Formats: sequence, structure tokens, C-alpha cells
Amino acid sequence: MAVKGAPTWCYAKTPCSHPGISDLGSTRSGLAFNLSFRKWECCCLGVASAQRAITPVEDEKPNLTGAESSGAIQRIEDNESRAFHKDMNLLPKPLTANDLSSPSDGSKVRVAYQGLPGAYSEDAALKAYPKCETVPCDQFEAAFKAVELWLVDKAVLPIENSVGGSIHRNYDLLLRHRLHIVGEVQLQVNHCLLGLPDVTKEELKRVLSHPQALAQCEMTLSSLGIVRINADDSALAAQMVASTGLRNTGAVASARAAKIYGLDILAEKIQDDDDNITRFLILAREPIIPGTDRPYKTSVVFTLEEGPGVLFKALAVFALRGINLTKIESRPQRQRPLRVVDDSNEGSAKYFDYLFYIDFEASMAEPRAQYALGHLQEFARFLRVLGSYPMDTIP
Repeated sequence: MAVKGAPTWCYAKTPCSHPGISDLGSTRSGLAFNLSFRKWECCCLGVASAQRAITPVEDEKPNLTGAESSGAIQRIEDNESRAFHKDMNLLPKPLTANDLSSPSDGSKVRVAYQGLPGAYSEDAALKAYPKCETVPCDQFEAAFKAVELWLVDKAVLPIENSVGGSIHRNYDLLLRHRLHIVGEVQLQVNHCLLGLPDVTKEELKRVLSHPQALAQCEMTLSSLGIVRINADDSALAAQMVASTGLRNTGAVASARAAKIYGLDILAEKIQDDDDNITRFLILAREPIIPGTDRPYKTSVVFTLEEGPGVLFKALAVFALRGINLTKIESRPQRQRPLRVVDDSNEGSAKYFDYLFYIDFEASMAEPRAQYALGHLQEFARFLRVLGSYPMDTIP
């Protein structure tokens, strides 16, 4: 029986006659950096047990003579041949990329998300795995830990919104935990104004929801003259309205939340910006094996050495190879927030030390992505591939 191994990103030095530019074809704009390339590969480590056919030694064969002996030996050889082929058919087949992925409908997958049933994160999980079992968590970190402790198979967590921007907490948790990004989900967010049955929106005096949801519906709520009250989650706001039974209190949440908690939809699509899209990451314990059969995205995090133009050089390794960057995010290093540089006799200068998160449109199966990260290694003090995964192009 074959034992699945964890695909691991690794790199090994390969000799290059023209360091820094051999994979570029020709130098562009006079930019060339001194480096030795490292080839990044995805290795699947595993152990397989094999069965060995055992045949009798010469002394153990039956003591027969003449035609009887030859016929018996022929029957033994035929039986051994049939047994050999039977054993070959029973051997496990080699693992493929499909063996390492979950069913497309998610029928056997448990997915953690932050919030209560009816939250937008649950909508994202159901978009990725329509028949999955969703598991609510009270905090983002609880969803990370649920995957690490094998309580669930995957977690779906928001990372950025087209109106509200980045969710910094989840960027920090990506580095703190050793989970891998195996996919992304883009979800069109349609905020609804919810209330108790037979209540009109003119009766509402206050409304509950997550602060970002309230901010994204500023114009509609202001026109109604409604007092806004913050809640930890939009689905929690809907649950509170249903449980309290106050007719003058509403909630801003999803249409699914209205159905779950028995509320009426008083108004749909009340967000100020119609193109309100939230991007979610799918996290798992093991990375997937990237391919080139569809558009892929790769996410990395790194820190840089001190020096003029180092960030420019780090970003140039992608531009020189025609790789498009889709996201750049900087976060302070919590373990080392300040960098002290003593380059004069007058004292020491202190600078903020940052981590850089980058998403780029390329698969780690492509040589250009491998060369780019090998090049980036020359300027980075720390570099980690968070995941290489298929892009979601349909919000």
C-alpha cells in the first residue's frame, strides 16, 4: 500500500554560465543582477511497500522423473505466472494530482469558516465546495487551529475586499501558522436590509451588522436615518434581530442569513458600490501540486536586506520575466519591528522592518516562476512560498 507523502517546496543550486540573466533571453533596460540560480521543485516524498514473489529453491522442488516431472514443473511455472500477474494487479497504482485533491463538489470535505451560519464566509465555502460540511468558528485563528488539529479538512477565510481593503489579521496568521493556500474564492457581496416579518424599512430605528458592512452601505442607511450598531459578524446581527424580536431593529446581512433566521428582506443590494467583491483563501494542511493547465496564482512572503534600491530589485525579478503582480501587502515584523543601523559617529538610526506579501500570476510549475524566486533569494533574508493554486476568475 502506498503512503501519501507531503509535497514540499525545495530548491537546489544549478550551475549557470551567465548568472542572473540566462533565463531572460536578453538583458532588458540594462538591468542585470549577480546571482546563482536555484531551481525550485515540488517533490512528493513517500514510501511504498512492495510484495516480492518467492519461488522454491531447487532442493525444494518435487522429486519427479520423466514426463511426469516435466508436466508437473510446467504446471508449477504456469501457476507461478498466474500468481505473479495477480499480485501485479493488486499493487497500488501511482499517485496522481487528482488523488491529492478533494472531490469537486466537496461531498467529503469539512470546511471551517469564521462566523455563524449565513455568514458570507460560509457562502464562499459553499461556492468552493457545494456539498461540503461547513463548520463555524468564532475567530479567524480558531479556523486555522481547526485545520491544524485535523478537526476539519480546510478553512475558507477572507483576505481582501474591493471596497474595505485587506484583512490584516489573516495576513499575520498566515505567517504564524504552517498552513498552505490551495485555492481562492471571489465572492460578489450583496448586502440586504433584514427585519422581522411584516416590518417595513421605514419602521426601523437602528440596524446591526459588522463595521465593514455598515460602512459599505453608508449612503442607504443615512438616507433612512437609521442608527448603526456594530456587531462581530453580519450573521450574528441577523440572529440577534430574530432572537430579540424588536420590530424597530434590523440587520445588514446576506439573503441566506434571512432564510436561516426567518427574517424578511426589506431591501436588496443596499451597498454603495455594486462591484463589491471579497476574495477568500482556501487553506489546507498540505499544498497541492501546481500545474499549467489553467491560470495559476502564487503567494509568497519575504523580508529584504537593508540597502538602497533593494525593494526595486526584488520587484524587478518578476517584471524581467513578464510575471504580473496582482497584490503587494506590507506588514511590520512583530518579532523585530525596528532595525537599528549605526552608520555614523552621531548615533544610530532606526527603521521599521517589514514583511512583504506578494501574489503573482504564474504557477510554480513554470520555469520562469522558479527562476524569479531563485533570483529573489539573492536579496531576501527570508522567503516562504505560501501556496501555488488555481485562480478564481468568476466572482
